[in-house]
Amino acid sequence: MSTLTDPRAVAETVTDPELPMLTLADLGVLRDVRTEGEQVVVEITPTYSGCPAMGVMRADLVHALHRAGFADVDVRTVLSPPWSTDWISDEGRRKLAAGGIAPPGAATRHTGPIPLNLGPTRRTATCPLCGSADTEELSEFSGTACKALRRCRTCREPFEHVKEI
Repeated sequence: MSTLTDPRAVAETVTDPELPMLTLADLGVLRDVRTEGEQVVVEITPTYSGCPAMGVMRADLVHALHRAGFADVDVRTVLSPPWSTDWISDEGRRKLAAGGIAPPGAATRHTGPIPLNLGPTRRTATCPLCGSADTEELSEFSGTACKALRRCRTCREPFEHVKEI
């Protein structure tokens, strides 16, 4: 095991394969990094059930930790509590916008019961290119299931929006 490198610091540099401007830590997918004896244990949570990027995330974490000198790495999937867009860091939200992708709405931390609204989902997003709030949804799904395709009515440019979950 490497004694010169903190395994958490290494894991926090690994980027998301679908949103490469974000690290797994920025995205809130990286849950825990710890050592158990000589083994580094990493816990990650998928953004949604069946996320096809999990295998790549796992492999990228293993490769990064191996390159840093950690021979025994176990990457585990943790499903509870489920991931939420609230876990995206403020820095991650800034990186999304800088990359032309509208971040989800502001994180809302609930301390009690979460109200259930059975009406239609009303998503809004500010254009990451010109800042206009006058946008429309073109498709509920985009390049990945966690993003929608939108267009700005002001600058007319299309953009992706990370949906609130």
